[in-house]
Amino acid sequence: MIQLGIAPIGWTNDDMPELGKDITFEQCISEMALAGYTGCEVGNKYPEDPSVLKKHLDIRGLTICNQWFSYQLTTQSYEQVKQGFIKQLNFLKHFNSKIVGGAECGNTIHGEYNTAITQRKKASDEDWKKLTNGLNELGKIALNDFGMHLSYHHHMGTMVQTIDETERLLNETKEKYVQLNYDCGHFDFANEDPVEALQKFISRTAHIHFKDVRKNIKEQVYKENLSFLQAVKLGIYTVPGDGNLDMQALAKIIHENQYKGWIVVEAEQDPAKANPFEYAQKGYQFMKDILKF
Repeated sequence: MIQLGIAPIGWTNDDMPELGKDITFEQCISEMALAGYTGCEVGNKYPEDPSVLKKHLDIRGLTICNQWFSYQLTTQSYEQVKQGFIKQLNFLKHFNSKIVGGAECGNTIHGEYNTAITQRKKASDEDWKKLTNGLNELGKIALNDFGMHLSYHHHMGTMVQTIDETERLLNETKEKYVQLNYDCGHFDFANEDPVEALQKFISRTAHIHFKDVRKNIKEQVYKENLSFLQAVKLGIYTVPGDGNLDMQALAKIIHENQYKGWIVVEAEQDPAKANPFEYAQKGYQFMKDILKF
């Protein structure tokens, strides 16, 4: 069964808190529910006490389907990362979540406002070993002790961005413990074919982020050598059906492979330019009516 969720990043941006700074947590989750979604991810305005958060979500018919985790396996000790990871798993278990997400954030540029996407740092084989070994161990803890799947998010500006890098990550980790959080928008932004990527990785995919890409903004970003965050602010991403990706080809692969799990609309935009509720609703209707999710 496919369930539809949405990320709070269209209301308030974690990396650029000035976007949507006046939007309250209550407005955000109320509009998610009103638009039709039954799940969401976690934003920086969410209450840290899981029992308080659960109360707010329960009365709106929402649950937490995933939460980003910033792995620092290339820059911190495994024990340090493990401590934070277990804390997050303990938080997620209050919502019976089955997915813990995130990406390696050591030595990355995706959060640096003035660093162009072309300035991405090259990861060494030692970095790869730290990452894959660490993910195997953390994925084992998530599955064996909490019944959750570690679902790794390939991401622009990080060490795992391209199809080849994603394939390497999956080849060098154990399928049982490390799954993929597939994101069509990040593959397209990296000049990869999101349809080819989904076809290749669908059997290893445990969580899906759906966003659309505005081709004219992407071209501007590469032409002007802009950063990931500058691209987001300009509106490179939007909800499914509002950009230039072949969303129907992606939906066909998902249906044909009997994917079961969450598909999360994750279209980070400037809420001053793109009304979050309006876009959440637009994305939901497209997912239901056109893509048949």
